[in-house]
Amino acid sequence: MSTGADTRTAFAAAPAVNGTASSAVPLVPTNTVTTASGLTVRTRIDPVLTVDDVVKQLCINLKIKEPPSNFALRDETDELVTNDNLRRKIKTKVNLKLVNAPSREARETAEKLRLKDDATTLKLTLFTLQKYIREEEFAQEFINRAGLSELIQVIFTAHGNTLAYALTAMQNLMELDYGWATLDDAFIFQVVQILSSPQSLINVCRPATAILKKLVEADPSSAPGIQPGSSRGPIIPPPGSVYRYGFSVVFEQMRKGRGFLETVISRLGSADTAMTQYSMMLINSLLSHASDNRWEEFISELERLNVRKAVVRLMSSHTIEDLTSSILDFQANIIRVTYRKKTTLVDELEPSHSAALGVIWGGSKLTESVDESGSVMKWRLLGFDSENLEFEFNDAGVLGLECLKKLVESDPDFSKIILEQRSRPPTRRCPVAKASNEVVEMLSEHWAIFAPGYSTSTTFQPFFLDFYRVHSLAIHFFMRMWGESGAASGDFTRVAALVRSQAKVALRSENVRPWHEVEHEFKECEYRSVRERQMKELELEDDLLSKIPVRNLRAKLYKESFEFVRQQRIQCLIQGAWFMNALPPNSVTPRRPNRPWRFMRLDPGLKFLHYVDSTLKFAVRSGLEDLPERIEVAAISEIATGTCAAPAHVLRDQSDLPPTSPLIPSPLSFSLLSAHEGSLADQIAPDPSRWADWTDGLNMLRRDGGHVSSKETAGFVQALTEIGLKIKLLDLSGEMVEIPSGLVAGPPPSNTDFFFSELM
Repeated sequence: MSTGADTRTAFAAAPAVNGTASSAVPLVPTNTVTTASGLTVRTRIDPVLTVDDVVKQLCINLKIKEPPSNFALRDETDELVTNDNLRRKIKTKVNLKLVNAPSREARETAEKLRLKDDATTLKLTLFTLQKYIREEEFAQEFINRAGLSELIQVIFTAHGNTLAYALTAMQNLMELDYGWATLDDAFIFQVVQILSSPQSLINVCRPATAILKKLVEADPSSAPGIQPGSSRGPIIPPPGSVYRYGFSVVFEQMRKGRGFLETVISRLGSADTAMTQYSMMLINSLLSHASDNRWEEFISELERLNVRKAVVRLMSSHTIEDLTSSILDFQANIIRVTYRKKTTLVDELEPSHSAALGVIWGGSKLTESVDESGSVMKWRLLGFDSENLEFEFNDAGVLGLECLKKLVESDPDFSKIILEQRSRPPTRRCPVAKASNEVVEMLSEHWAIFAPGYSTSTTFQPFFLDFYRVHSLAIHFFMRMWGESGAASGDFTRVAALVRSQAKVALRSENVRPWHEVEHEFKECEYRSVRERQMKELELEDDLLSKIPVRNLRAKLYKESFEFVRQQRIQCLIQGAWFMNALPPNSVTPRRPNRPWRFMRLDPGLKFLHYVDSTLKFAVRSGLEDLPERIEVAAISEIATGTCAAPAHVLRDQSDLPPTSPLIPSPLSFSLLSAHEGSLADQIAPDPSRWADWTDGLNMLRRDGGHVSSKETAGFVQALTEIGLKIKLLDLSGEMVEIPSGLVAGPPPSNTDFFFSELM
């Protein structure tokens, strides 16, 4: 470093970088610039200049003979100085460095990777590469110089920290939407193998997991400009597009990696919170993007590995604060899976369905018989009304089939239960199979499994993730109520109503209640107390709302209401709002920020959050001209709530802030977290409505999101649903139209000698 005298001498000819001759009056230094040789100069920089002009003036004043295009400015954290942030860095008197331009740095980096001189040099080169490769100018030149192929070679051969740096560099490159379309199956399989190894280091597994997640999400339908469902045929990506991968491409390589999914799920129990979060995000992406032709195979494998149990354990983990959003995403994905199973018809010719039916029939230990008319009796012996299984499972679908199969497998006394029912008079037998499907229906209604991809649960639902176990408890309760009430064949609806009432009580507040209380509610509650409570409920309940057509209408309106609220929340983000800059989590020193206020606005393309920090609130113009800084929405992996506190002095000086105490997290705070950069923003909303708008809006905006985190948003969805339902029913109730509880299809036509008349 040069001395102050040296710098003044070196810069005496032009103490100001402003494009004009220096004044005789000494200028007050505002910025310090350090060259690669260690020379330090202090200069006043005109904020109206571009970065290129500033660099050019510095090269002239420092008598640097190389072209100015070879140089650039960075701050002390190595952030590149651009025209967008130059003014801010001048105002805050940031210390600057005159360094190689990104394109020059990229050329040298690619050459160093090609030479691979020694392990230490390679490691240092990769360490620098992982920082710079996010910059577009650097990345373009690095790719043009065949740097990507050299980086891939390192990933195939390196180990330890060297491999971790190489994978992180690849992860950061893949944040760009170009330049990595040449990644092939061999590379994907290499990343799968790295993740499949239990011996791989945590700092290696984190970027490897993020790379696979990015590849899963880079399917042709996700390309910019492609609207979901806009094309009925396969979408062909244009040449050079990175949107050419997707679930199917990655899953093919996953199948080759021995124990891949098992290892990823096991890492949900990692002591490293970031590793757990990366693993959750990969699983969520796989669930969200699973292709139709591989969906059943993938979901079956996840169920076999008991991923739900692993997530339930996370719900009570000490690391839960950082994983809330990912767990709610997982719940929403499992609701999507459950809905798809429920709406998939049972087909006896489908191998997996046939196998499940075989397990059920074998577990019953029954033998076929013949009824009075000479028809074969098989499934009616289990409690179905007919032998037509597609009809019997019409409402419960494959979900009902799987629940009945799990019941048979988990209860060694299932055959005894069936035998005991068969020993009763026909009118007194509990139709176990029919009851099983009815329980599936009521549990689906309880957990609002109305439509795929929509979830208004703001809390954890561990009992929902244990759907099959709850189903088993409820069906045993159904049979017990049948026996204790002395029910006959005409009492099925009455007993089902008892079970529905008990399920609401047993499954209440599931985010805070232990499992043994649920078991107690189903196993120990007596018929008399259930009946008395149900009678009180009936006095308050409208019978019309419990009819199946009305429940189906509510499901349709629920989906429409959710989408309406989602669009409203996103519009709030586009409109923008003022927030307070808060102390980040684990902050030790409660100090007032230089600029305590931040205005944020989402761009119309829904890709960036633009913002400006200020000492005072001011009228922000429409558009993005007043908002020089930005955060990429794709970089936000988690919206953590209740994480940060207001600085003490700001809290005392401002009257329009939410009440809180220094260093105590505000309930209206939220942090935008990145999986590999930590917190991108720490804000406190001015009121609960603004907090709900932004936390839920950002969650709904994320491609792997879909859940809500505030009770306000969930309440809006429910209120709109109920209002819409009542308006629809007014048309019917006003005309005194009778709504049936269900429609029974008649027998199929005996021949094809008919046609459908056009109604005028």
